[in-house]
Amino acid sequence: MARAGHVSTFTCPNGHASTASDYCDTCGVPIPAGATASVPAAAGEAVTAGSAPDPQPCPNCGSPHDAAALFCEACGYDFTTGTMPRPPDPSPSPDAVAVATGGEEPAPLAPAIAVDWVAEVWVDPDWYEGQESEDPCPSPGLPAVVELAARSVLIGRPSTSRNIHPEIDCTGDPGVSRRQAQLTTDGQRWWVEDLQSSNGTYVGPASGPLPTDPVPPGQRRELSEDDRIYVGGWTRIVVRRATPEERGA
Repeated sequence: MARAGHVSTFTCPNGHASTASDYCDTCGVPIPAGATASVPAAAGEAVTAGSAPDPQPCPNCGSPHDAAALFCEACGYDFTTGTMPRPPDPSPSPDAVAVATGGEEPAPLAPAIAVDWVAEVWVDPDWYEGQESEDPCPSPGLPAVVELAARSVLIGRPSTSRNIHPEIDCTGDPGVSRRQAQLTTDGQRWWVEDLQSSNGTYVGPASGPLPTDPVPPGQRRELSEDDRIYVGGWTRIVVRRATPEERGA
């Protein structure tokens, strides 16, 4: 049992310290069954050789964090990319609009981009068969259709503590990292970039075999019209033009 004032942690297969015992707080990989919890030393207690390195201050807010962490637990700062999560775009108050426009009727704000593109997110049994996942594959069913209304779209699993809210939410697939990959566009073309995910991001054409080589982390890969993105244990994502019905939805 953990001592008072101490927090038990578990070590995931990638070496991250996790307070959760089922899936890693940092990268999302499953914690092996039967993993032994460790308790960090309290202030004033001796730290033995080979113990975890001292916490490092967050460059943004100064809060201490584990040296292996990818994000600041306090403010969500991304240690990998050196950026903060994109904040929500609050609507200005009527008084603020009146001051900014001198009382004139303001012009309507344009969206980041028109909803000309969508992403289909689907359970792919063929991809699942090659992943050796210990989790049961869900029933494929119909794909979820996600509107792509921004020039930069995050693929991943949400984390309230890290302020991570992916536009393409892969909550059901534990093999997907919190910040798995980033989709970007110039309005006509799309690129995908792996964000140092645990299990990699793969791209392959619909007419060919399943891909076996992941996209190198940090390198953008342009998507062809029939390309498919594979992540996690069974998730397949297809970026395509929206239909007239989807544009008017």
